[in-house]
Amino acid sequence: MTASALPSPALSEPVTAARIGIGGPVGSGKTALIERLIPALQARGIDLAVVTNDLVTKEDAERLRRSGLIDPARVEAVEAGACPHTVIREDPTLNIAAGDDLEAKFPGLQLLIFESGGDNLASTFSLDLVDWWIFVIDVAGGDDIPRKRGPGVLRCDLLVINKVDLAPHVGVDLSGMLAEAARVRGEKPVAATNARSGEGVEAVADAICRAVLFAP
Repeated sequence: MTASALPSPALSEPVTAARIGIGGPVGSGKTALIERLIPALQARGIDLAVVTNDLVTKEDAERLRRSGLIDPARVEAVEAGACPHTVIREDPTLNIAAGDDLEAKFPGLQLLIFESGGDNLASTFSLDLVDWWIFVIDVAGGDDIPRKRGPGVLRCDLLVINKVDLAPHVGVDLSGMLAEAARVRGEKPVAATNARSGEGVEAVADAICRAVLFAP
C-alpha cells in the first residue's frame, strides 16, 4: 500500500461546551443567582456564556449585558412567545440554536448556562437541551413548596432554595423547609442560598464543577 493509499486518521470530534439549565418561578432569583455564579465560575478558570429566555422581551439578557460581569457578546436572548417551558422542553430548537451560535463565536467555550423564563413548579428542561439542571424556589413562596412535589422540585439535579434571609420575615421555618425538600428529593441535593449577598453560591458553583465539568 502506498503512502497516498493509507487511510486518513479519523478527525477528532469537536469539543462542545457542557450545557446546564436554571429554571424556576417568576421572582425566585434565577438571574440574581447567575449574576453571582458568573464571577464564581470565572474565578475557577471556566470559559462560559449565557442564554436567557423571556416571554416577549430581552430584559434578563440586557440586565446581564449591563452588569459588567461578562462580555455582552457572550449573552444571547431567546423570546419564547409562549409558555416559557415550551422552548426549554417541548421544542428547544431556539435555545439549541442560540447555544450553537455562542459556541461558534467563542471556540473553547466550556459551559453554557440556559436561564428559563419564570414558570411554575411543573417546569422541566429537555435533556436534548441541557446535560444537568437547577430549579430555584424561594422562601417567600412558602415553606409548603417542597411538600407540593412539583416536577421541577423533584426532577432537577440540584434544588436551590433562595432568599433564605427572608425566612424570619415571611413566617417560614427554614430548617423545616430544607428538611422537607431533602425528604421528598431523596438522594438528590438541595442548596440554600441568598443570591443577593452571595451566601451559598460557592456551593452551587462547586456542584456545577463536580457534576458537569468533572473538576474539583
